[in-house]
Amino acid sequence: MENQMSLKAEVAELELEAVIGFNDIILWDYKKRELIARLSLHKGKIEALAFSPNDLYLVSLGGPDDGSVVVWNIAKREAICGSPAAGLNVGNATTVIFSRCRDEMFVTAGNATIRVWELDLQNRKIWPTECQTGPMKRIVMSITMADDDSFFYLGTTTGDILKMNPRTKLLADTGPTKDKFSLGVSAIKCLKMGGLLVGSGAGLLVFCKSPSYKPIKKIQLQGGVTSITPRGEGHQFFVGTEESHIYRVNFTDFKETLIATCHFEAVQDIVFPFGTAELFATCAKKDIRVWRTMSNRELLRITVPNMTCHGIDFMRDGKSIISAWDDGRIRAFAPETGRLIYVINNAHRIGVTAIATTSDCKRIISGGGEGEVRVWQISCQTQKLEEALKEHKSSVSCIRVKKNNEECVTASTDGTCIIWDLIRLRRNQMILANTLFQCVCYHPEEFQIITSGTDRRIAYWEIFDGSVIRELEGSLSGSINGMDITLEGVHFVTGGNDHLVKVWDYNEGEVTHVGVGHSGNITRIRISPGNQYIVSVSADGAILRWKYPFTS
Repeated sequence: MENQMSLKAEVAELELEAVIGFNDIILWDYKKRELIARLSLHKGKIEALAFSPNDLYLVSLGGPDDGSVVVWNIAKREAICGSPAAGLNVGNATTVIFSRCRDEMFVTAGNATIRVWELDLQNRKIWPTECQTGPMKRIVMSITMADDDSFFYLGTTTGDILKMNPRTKLLADTGPTKDKFSLGVSAIKCLKMGGLLVGSGAGLLVFCKSPSYKPIKKIQLQGGVTSITPRGEGHQFFVGTEESHIYRVNFTDFKETLIATCHFEAVQDIVFPFGTAELFATCAKKDIRVWRTMSNRELLRITVPNMTCHGIDFMRDGKSIISAWDDGRIRAFAPETGRLIYVINNAHRIGVTAIATTSDCKRIISGGGEGEVRVWQISCQTQKLEEALKEHKSSVSCIRVKKNNEECVTASTDGTCIIWDLIRLRRNQMILANTLFQCVCYHPEEFQIITSGTDRRIAYWEIFDGSVIRELEGSLSGSINGMDITLEGVHFVTGGNDHLVKVWDYNEGEVTHVGVGHSGNITRIRISPGNQYIVSVSADGAILRWKYPFTS
């Protein structure tokens, strides 16, 4: 299976690119998209990396547990030398930058430490010189070097910029004196034409010049600025933010264009509209987003501030997106405009945790954190509670409705799955297991259901009497959180805390394909109508689109 989609907010223009991993530095060939080498020396976290101007060396900065700076020979893939990054009476170094002209000089900075280093290749040593800032003590967040190495600039947590001379190691100037950058200078970049691009933790992007550092041009972006990458001479540049946005900005008009985005919190749910694979919707924290499947483009964003959306579903007629929120409300939105259509207040006491709709668009079935399942009658003007079904003792994690709308099944973290009669509004059957159920699916012929949860087992159950038919080992490690089955009932997919997408043969009970790509726990997974794609979402904010391995 091919990993079709990965939205991440970083931009790189180097032939070789180093990606920070736990303990390892991974060196990649950027053109071939191939892993060249793993460089392992640091204990724990790696804070920052920088290439020398001619790509001869790579310098890496260890985190608080390690505290060392190491210079690597890229051609030989080995460490040349290392040294403690900061002195004994100061804090940790957190940023590093190489000289723009010489392969033998680099600068590290952090909590009350600014050091210029010289590489002595013959003796395999690096020699630091502490920079003098007088009585001024700052925590450095970002660093940039002028093209001719005449000065380097440091962005600090207090929102001011320090200009240092790398030859004299003395402070040249500092600013702005008033109206400092809110939430610190989180990104800073020197332009070839002169001047600085400054990004703040509050999302402000500014063009300014030394010594005043007053904004000449500025724009407000969404989320704190994490990186700035100029293109060519700096006539255009890319900006990444904490809220997983990548903007393209033209220098002349200083207007931003959003070119890529994704969720920046754990994605809770994913759903396709009935009968079409062209669109799908996801929810994470305060956002519901509608995406175009083929282009991976965001079409619509619905935001409810300071709330968390736990689940979403499209009404069968496609006229509304029904959503479950942690404030106990059910909200319905128009899928084209994002307009709020109606709100059901106090739907559940401890938040709405799961939601499903019937195919006639007349009912919503919701599950709450307290374990109640509630059936709502929906008409053009009113939303009326029909029945509250009080059997579950803990939160409802998943709801699926039968095709004829006469029955539904609810999975709960109390270790029960209950099959409900939606005509008599009574319990038909209860399934008990020693697990916290996370997901449930009807087989399309609707005489069996499959369930899974924290016990890592996939169980097939008879609907008629609630007896277990078979159990499969679904995962070697961690809970299974998401499950979906094809319309034909031949294959189903699962995903969970092992970060793997698995395709199963329903009758044989065997894994046919495994998808490796997620770096966080998979929370939900869906097969698109028409069996073209599988879309999985995870706790690290990723949405991955996979090619469905069988032809339908």
